Amino acid sequence: MSKNSSKKKQEEHDLKGTLISVLGIGAFIVISWFIVFALFVAR
Repeated sequence: MSKNSSKKKQEEHDLKGTLISVLGIGAFIVISWFIVFALFVAR
């Protein structure tokens, strides 16, 4: 049983890291889009 709980803990940690990575990439895309949009409007 200890192996299963340890494995589950490891999977949760991996998923948390994945979520942070996806949110970071998404934020970068949104910020980049707003910067490009602001440049377009400024012209």
